[in-house]
Amino acid sequence: MALKKTPVKGMCDMLPSDMRLREHVIGMIKEAYGRYGFMEIETPVMEHIENLTSKQGGDNEKLIFKIMKRGADLMRALEKEDGELADGGLRYDLTLPLARYYSNNKDVLPTPFKSLQIGNVWRADKPQKGRFRQFTQCDIDILGDNSNLAEIELIGATSDMLRTIFSEVGIEGFTVHINDRRFLIGAAKNAGFKEEDIEGILITLDKFDKIGLDGIREELIGNGQDPAVVDKYLALYSDLENVSIENFVSDIDEAFLSKDAVNGLSEILTCAKSMVDKSITVVFDPTLVRGMGYYTGPIFEVTIDGYNFSIAGGGRYDKMIGRFTGQDTPATGFSIGFERIITILKDKLGEDYKISADNVAILIGKKVSLEKKVQILEEAKELRAAGKTVLIQPMQKNLGHQIEMLEKEGYTEFRKEFE
Repeated sequence: MALKKTPVKGMCDMLPSDMRLREHVIGMIKEAYGRYGFMEIETPVMEHIENLTSKQGGDNEKLIFKIMKRGADLMRALEKEDGELADGGLRYDLTLPLARYYSNNKDVLPTPFKSLQIGNVWRADKPQKGRFRQFTQCDIDILGDNSNLAEIELIGATSDMLRTIFSEVGIEGFTVHINDRRFLIGAAKNAGFKEEDIEGILITLDKFDKIGLDGIREELIGNGQDPAVVDKYLALYSDLENVSIENFVSDIDEAFLSKDAVNGLSEILTCAKSMVDKSITVVFDPTLVRGMGYYTGPIFEVTIDGYNFSIAGGGRYDKMIGRFTGQDTPATGFSIGFERIITILKDKLGEDYKISADNVAILIGKKVSLEKKVQILEEAKELRAAGKTVLIQPMQKNLGHQIEMLEKEGYTEFRKEFE
């Protein structure tokens, strides 16, 4: 039987042009975040199954690629009716591994700790444009800072980074949406929903862009919620054009939403607007939910006109590290949709990404002498030392096609040595 030459569904082979673009973008990400003092770390791709299934990852916990136990451990698990056959799994994001990493290494890390992590994650998801089963994530996090300066820094750093990347393809602006989980919970409690129903309510609200208020009302009532409570709840979301924080919270009783939360989000919004470039829009978005159950405070997301997906998102998750250490630690982070950014860049570029200009290709014919080859190699060595990219190849019969392919790779200068 012939072996399969295509990659596993939802995973991709990366051509040289793909890797050039990806490495170029990664370089810009590292440079931009490095200027804000973020330090790069790395965590294992595999995590303990108990950590991955700790009910902190939302729907992503349904998408874990589990790894079975091995040897005697597997046999013992098979003998037990309720035995768990997996003891590990591939990470579905970088946040939970970071929480474990910090818990294990906090004594040797600075406080606050500004982390940058870039790596592959895996989800057993349905593949579609911009969504894969194996993909690269890029996260920045600030751990140990309970002030809203952490959120302001994250928004400023990420906005600068995205503006730099998108400026290369003529995209001048995007929108940063800001909300707070405490606003979402306070609004639901104020309407009269039961505590145990709130997560489900928020899952429905998260569909606002897709089904609108009428669709949300129909779904909530269909799920058994009191129509009067639903109507009181949705009245808060009935007029969101240019909505301000002050206007939105005016109908929420202070018993359900603290002044500290309101003042804190107002400060973040004001400071973020002053930090980012004028081409970037920063808005209060009371319909922003974010699916992860571990968020405890401010949340944010970045969208770009013409695309029906977010390109970055994050928020505060002060309770997660405490699950490892027994003591809550302030934490907030921003995750970049790296694959989605690559998708947008490819759409805009319209052709393979080329390496930088001023690159030399030397094509050597069959009749070139050994002495001449040595001379060519020495000259290439000098050019590389001067900072140029130099490619040496045997000259092919179809020289025109060879040069055409090299031009697609970004080579602009050609030396043809026939003898």
